[in-house]
Order: sequence, then structure tokens, then C-alpha cells
Amino acid sequence: MAEREGVLRWLRNLLCGILIGAGAILPGVSGGVLAVVFDIYRPFMELLTRPRTALPKYWRWFLPLGLGWCVGFLGFAKGIAAAFLLSDAVTVWLFIGLIVGTVPSLFREAGKEGRNVFSWVSLAVCALAVFAGLFYVSRVVHVTVEPNFWWYNFCGVLWGMSVVIPGMTSSSVMMALGLYQPMLEGLANLDFLVLAASLPGMALAVLLLARLVTWFFRRHYSAAFHGILGFVLASTLVIIPADYTGWAEIALSVLCCGGGFLLAFFLARLEKNE
Repeated sequence: MAEREGVLRWLRNLLCGILIGAGAILPGVSGGVLAVVFDIYRPFMELLTRPRTALPKYWRWFLPLGLGWCVGFLGFAKGIAAAFLLSDAVTVWLFIGLIVGTVPSLFREAGKEGRNVFSWVSLAVCALAVFAGLFYVSRVVHVTVEPNFWWYNFCGVLWGMSVVIPGMTSSSVMMALGLYQPMLEGLANLDFLVLAASLPGMALAVLLLARLVTWFFRRHYSAAFHGILGFVLASTLVIIPADYTGWAEIALSVLCCGGGFLLAFFLARLEKNE
């Protein structure tokens, strides 16, 4: 029985790693938020800030999580690129379902240390600011940039920020700037320029921000997590598709949204049971 539970826990951590890695590149999904929902965020941040004490405690977790993250980050890029070619709307609704499925767990996490007026103000301000900024950039001015080494490095920094700052929607920002599709194609084809520019930027952002983010969450936990919730809700609203090819695509979008919600909700419940 103990061996079976160990195998199931290893597979569960592998699947969580895959989803967290995929969350770094899925539009509107934050890998950091998924890490919070699956109760992996705190051990990960402890590893970055106090590796000597964290590694002996959590090393069994990090092997399946790290392997899953690589599979999700690089492997999903190819699948997502193919899915977008088939239907943008259906693919985005799948992502939306996954996000919405994490919201109940994220709301419970935000209120773990209580809620006050600053918590709700943080939620409202972050939601309004993110929604206004992303909506203006993506739907009003339609800002796009020419992809190059430095912009790919910038994308890596955004990915790193989304790892250590739950709710940071890096892919949504890249979509707004017109960088998401070329980055996705570069990862799917293992393009050397994209990998050489983005991965160091990601690692640098994670290492530089880990201690600052840990301090902020320790001092202002409730306000910080309610701000994250505002980020998640606002970024989800911005990416809701407006154009469909017909009723068949709408029906398939509903099914995929429901499937994404159930997957995220099931994983959150599994963590709660453990």
C-alpha cells in the first residue's frame, strides 16, 4: 500500500510539474498560480532562498516536478502551436477552463491568514489595472514588436517572473505585443536563438526576484494573494475569444472549457486530500 501511494504521489507530482511548465506558456495561465494551488510554491521558494535546508526536505518532490516542468514547457509548445492552427477559440477556452478551475483553491489560499479591507482593495486595484493595461495594448492600440534576441530575452524574464510571482500572466503580455506566436514556434522547433535568449533571462529573473517576493509575501500575505487573484481574473477576461466560425466551434469550446475546469479542480482536490 505504501509503495502504491508513493508511485501515485510521484505521478501526481509529475503531472503537476507538466501543468506548471505548460502554465508558463499558456495564454492567461500562470505557472506560479498553479504552483500555489498544488502547494508546491512555498517549497520551491524555500529552495531558492534557503537551498541548504530545503533540498534535504524536498528533494523527492523536485525530481518528478522538474522533469514534468521540462515536458510541459517544451513539449506543450509543439502541441499548443498545433492546437492554435486548428482553432484559436477552442484552445483559449481550454486554457480559460483550467484557470477558472484553480480560482476556488486560490481564493482559499488568499484567505488563509484572514481578509481585511486592504485585501479587497488589492484585489480590485490589481484587477482593474491589469485588465485596463492588457485590454488597451491588445484590443485598442494593437502594439506589436519585431522579434529578436533581446525581445526573446525579455520573454524569458517574463516567464521567470510568472514562476516566482503567482498571477503574473506572461503569455498574455507576449500575445499583446505580438511575441507569443514566434516564441511558441521557436520552442516547438527547439530554435537555438529562442532557447539561448529566453532560458537565461528566465533563470536570472527567478534568482533575482525570489528573495524579494518571499519577503513581500511574508509581510503582506493577504494583500499579496488577493492581488494575485485580481491578476488571474482580469487576465482571463481579456483573453476571452470574440470570433467563432460557427455553432460547432462554440459547442467544442464549451466542452474544452469544462474539461479544463474539471482537470484543474480534480488536481486541487487531490492535493487537499493529501
